[in-house]
Amino acid sequence: MEDKPLRVLACGDVEGRINALFNRVNAIQKKSGQFDLLLCVGDFFGTSPEAESEWETYKSGAKKAPIHTYILGAASQETVKYFPNSDGCELADNITCLGRRGIFTGASGLQIAYVSGRESQQEPAPSHCFTRKDLSTLVAPLLSNSKFRGVDILLSSQWPRGVWQYGNSPETDTKYCGVSTIADLADKLKPRYHFAGLEGVHYERLPYRNHVVLQQNAQHVSRFIALAAVNNPAKKKYLYAFNIVPMKTMDPTELVKQPQDVTENPYRKPTKDGKKERQPPSLADAEEEPASQFFFDLGQNKPHHQQHQHGRKRQSDGDRPNQTKQPRKPPQPTGPCWFCLASPEVEKHLVISIGTHCYVALAKGGLTPDHVLLLPIGHYQSVVDLASEVVEEMEKYKSAVKKFCKSRGQRCVLFERNYRSQHLQLQVVPVPMEKCSTEDIKEAFMTQAEEQQMELMEIPAHTDLKQIAPPGTPYFYVELDTGEKLYYRIKKNFPLQFGREVLASEVVLNIPMRADWRECKCTKEEEEDQAKKVRSDFEPFDFAIDD
Repeated sequence: MEDKPLRVLACGDVEGRINALFNRVNAIQKKSGQFDLLLCVGDFFGTSPEAESEWETYKSGAKKAPIHTYILGAASQETVKYFPNSDGCELADNITCLGRRGIFTGASGLQIAYVSGRESQQEPAPSHCFTRKDLSTLVAPLLSNSKFRGVDILLSSQWPRGVWQYGNSPETDTKYCGVSTIADLADKLKPRYHFAGLEGVHYERLPYRNHVVLQQNAQHVSRFIALAAVNNPAKKKYLYAFNIVPMKTMDPTELVKQPQDVTENPYRKPTKDGKKERQPPSLADAEEEPASQFFFDLGQNKPHHQQHQHGRKRQSDGDRPNQTKQPRKPPQPTGPCWFCLASPEVEKHLVISIGTHCYVALAKGGLTPDHVLLLPIGHYQSVVDLASEVVEEMEKYKSAVKKFCKSRGQRCVLFERNYRSQHLQLQVVPVPMEKCSTEDIKEAFMTQAEEQQMELMEIPAHTDLKQIAPPGTPYFYVELDTGEKLYYRIKKNFPLQFGREVLASEVVLNIPMRADWRECKCTKEEEEDQAKKVRSDFEPFDFAIDD
């Protein structure tokens, strides 16, 4: 039987702001209950006189850490003076320095590997540095055990070089980021969680696998999490809370479960055949929402557009190349589709613009008079399924619509729900700038998601959604006018009108009665008039007219 999970907090560079850290920890524990331990990476101590006197209150016993706190050794020459022993020792009541490098095993069986400081090229290394020899000394006894499967946690101050490969990108210049020795260490130790600091940014890499698919038995995944400095002015995340059952007491089947968003191992070169594991389709048995529920009319545009223009899809192994080198037909639906432009089901009067691979249409029952949809001409289910040339044109339309909104004093909010839908609809809802800030909109999505027990994940602005959601993954996705993106991996019972409900709420557009599109129906004549107006207003921004 599995043991009770340990509740762990991990923290980035404290840099002497010890009171701020423990005040935050106290607030978290007051709200969420007691945690078992706090692990700190990066520079714990500061270099200012204020930081020194703050530490003195803990060292003297005047103040006490509210939680068992484990810190790494010095990561800079200036803070070496705070560490009387490079092999680790208790520095104050409840605050322990782990030492230069080693393995710490708690009473629960939780195994924590750690390496302090920065990489040194010289021997002997300065006391705030480690060498390759330090790391091989750390790894050798573990790898000599035939039963070694990995460690629960790895703590390092420096990042592993290249950890971002095959995954989402960090918001930092990766040119000089991280060292290969830590990457090699992480590859060998296979930590379930790897924490690092020093770069001043928060970065949660997608989980990566530790085995070669179809060649090795399944192993647990690893998660790399970099944390920012305590109380940083940009308010980047510096504390990470998680529950963990030690590997040695965990059910083996549970341990090796692969999450939906797992990627290849960033530290290993791909196999020669380049084959990758196919993702099983998710929620295949989820019922399709009736097409009538999405009856957004799409339609006839200006005479110079030709409806038979074809997009192209990726050539898969089963595709035969076109002999005449003509553009490939876009993917076709297997049954009726309300959104495929060539479909007889489509009402033509709401189309605003038609490109080569995508088109814009007024939303039927829109939240606002200028609520539009960006759609692929061919039958693609979601953004992550789009062929590269379709993505390219979709981005051009997004850029055009954003400029259009900005010219009218509006923020542009885009969202997509890839769940119980069969054809991609990227909803574009303009929000007047005087109504609320981007931060208000973001907060509204976060708060309403939390109220419905859903956790919206913030993903870096330039991250490709395909890295987060493999084809077949049901998800909800929001893009704000700043480029910030929010993502939720749908599990079940997702509220179908969620995006509209948030934007219709009092804090955003304040039109709660329009949350359900079915309550916003107009006559065909009204729709035609509205489409004509939007078409005319959008014309100066419509690149498709010039193509």
